[in-house]
Amino acid sequence: MRVSDGMSALVLIIGPGHTLRQAARLMAGRGCGAAVVLDTDGAGYGILTERDVLLALAAGKDPDVEIAADHLTRDLVFADPEWSLDTAADAMLRGGFRHLVVTEGGIVAGVLSMRDVVRCWNQQRVSA
Repeated sequence: MRVSDGMSALVLIIGPGHTLRQAARLMAGRGCGAAVVLDTDGAGYGILTERDVLLALAAGKDPDVEIAADHLTRDLVFADPEWSLDTAADAMLRGGFRHLVVTEGGIVAGVLSMRDVVRCWNQQRVSA
């Protein structure tokens, strides 16, 4: 199976100025654990995850003041839709993260989570 088989093509994209509360509400509303952050001023793509929000809150940060730009991960590993799920899982394990931004031709095509990988592997096992 490939990344394209498991990724979510519906991607939540927010701006770097969104507050953590706004980002959390949008993620909760979409039922997703990560938002791709697009900085159109040149910083490119980043990702803000539920873990990033949780760590900020645990550190006593105000979710109505803190913005996504100050809590996101900028050093992303981008996945190709044609990668195998094994390759994607290896990248996640090596990097210690649970989401990969999937790009095709430099454009965000989807997000693949560790949960997506496990779901696909389970479906493959059941159908075999």
